[in-house]
Amino acid sequence: MTIAFTPSETTPAEAGPVMAEEPEFWEPSAPEPRDGQDAEDREDAEDAEDAQDAENEEAGEEEGQDLGEVDPVVVRDAHDFGVYARTGGWAFALKVARSVRPGGQAAEGTARAKVSAKAFAELAGCSPERVMRHYKAWDMAADDGLVPQFEVLVPGEDVDLPDADVWISYYSSRNSAASVRGQAISAAAEAEGIRPTKALEVAENPTALRAAILADPGTAEAARGALLDRMKEDPALQTEMARAIARTGDLKKAVASEAKAADRIGYVRQIAEKGQFKTPAGQTVEAPPELRAEAERHLSLLDELDDSEEAGEWAGEAYDAVKGLAAKAVEEDPALRVQERRTKFYNSLQKATKVFEELTLDEVLEEEIFEDDMLQRLEALQEAIGSCISTLRRASTAS
Repeated sequence: MTIAFTPSETTPAEAGPVMAEEPEFWEPSAPEPRDGQDAEDREDAEDAEDAQDAENEEAGEEEGQDLGEVDPVVVRDAHDFGVYARTGGWAFALKVARSVRPGGQAAEGTARAKVSAKAFAELAGCSPERVMRHYKAWDMAADDGLVPQFEVLVPGEDVDLPDADVWISYYSSRNSAASVRGQAISAAAEAEGIRPTKALEVAENPTALRAAILADPGTAEAARGALLDRMKEDPALQTEMARAIARTGDLKKAVASEAKAADRIGYVRQIAEKGQFKTPAGQTVEAPPELRAEAERHLSLLDELDDSEEAGEWAGEAYDAVKGLAAKAVEEDPALRVQERRTKFYNSLQKATKVFEELTLDEVLEEEIFEDDMLQRLEALQEAIGSCISTLRRASTAS
């Protein structure tokens, strides 16, 4: 009797293909080609490779592409990009230099094929001014021997170009660069180590500069420093700034406070550095060692203050301490004390004499502005002067 087995009843020994689907146990070696199943496996593998190649191509990850098969348009774009990456604006300046003949130049020889800057701009879809800025940049570079002169260039000709970094030294994208003002700004920018176009852009947009100063403390600080540097050589700007400050109450008070602090610091500095001080009567005398040492101590504290710290309070403290020692030094020196009082008396006498000499009696009589109080005051003054004279005479006789 014959017994038939269904595929599900196949013994394990006959189920090799089933075990091949479990790679975690073993990995079969490369089998010899078999009909049916092996052919199908090869087709699946090829399909998977094709799909992976398609994904790589879409992601731009293909390797070893034959550049000879690239579209010529792409090649031209890549070439132009490379030229610009190496030369910057020189690539476009060359197109202008070899194709443009500004008005007024004779159309002779190779110049016959060239066009005006206006015509070139119309073809390019830009302004003639932009074309001429490239033209002038090339002209200046040609004068420096970096590029050929216009006369030897013909349309379509390629030449070796300078590096891109050099371009900015010759080209300015702003019309103001050609003016006297623009040239001054460009020169100042180069002296500061920045590109002239940046400075010209700021100069052409004062509103933007104002906004930056108002919003940013760093910009305001830079503007303050620039104004101070300019005022050193611009008397008119000094006058305008002084007038503006005087008309602004808060600024006027701030300036007066800073001026007072500066005077006090100057008093301390003179004692510390020169060893001299000025008495209340105006004499300049040598400072004792104790006074000079105290001034040096306070001055070192003042010099250590940051720009952001208020110096007024520190200056006041230093001034009061040093001035107190100066007054003490005057009182402890008999000869200096006598001289100080003598000088003070002479100063007061000189001021009183000057004031009396400025009295104009003619105006009092002509305008009829005389009052009894005036006479009373003059009589009191006369009595005081007489008493003073008598005192001085007695002192003179006694001495």
